[in-house]
Amino acid sequence: MNRQIRAKEVRVIDPDGNQIGIIPTNKALATANEFGLDLVEVSPNATPPVCKIMDYGRYKYEQTKKQQEAKKKQSSFQVKEIKVRPKTGDHDLNVKLGHIRKFIERKDKVKVTVMFRGREITLSEQGRELLQKIAEELVELATVEQYPKFEGRTMVMILSPK
Repeated sequence: MNRQIRAKEVRVIDPDGNQIGIIPTNKALATANEFGLDLVEVSPNATPPVCKIMDYGRYKYEQTKKQQEAKKKQSSFQVKEIKVRPKTGDHDLNVKLGHIRKFIERKDKVKVTVMFRGREITLSEQGRELLQKIAEELVELATVEQYPKFEGRTMVMILSPK
């Protein structure tokens, strides 16, 4: 910005967006002073560097406003985890389904984990059916992002809101 520009010649753009041309830096600074604005280096890696005559304070203010708007539009979500066992009872499963519904309504993803202990590993088909049942119960609220798959002694499925 202004005197911090080290290049000998710069390509200058006036406040209206029209190109003035390639001129020495000191002449470009004089032109910016005539407008009562700052000379700001927009593209320092170009040959010659591109500078624009603008109100730097206003430019910085607009940049922060744009960043705040982008931040507002960002959607944030968490991944919540629900753990079940292959022999989980119907009532317990309904309670877990209620929790999953609550998480999905808050736009969070849900990782449903079936844990196998000891010899329960032989009940892998029962675990897969359990996850399938959960997915069918929540079909109107959620989509299956990751279908059931084994990770060590656990089977994992990820649900995301529609």
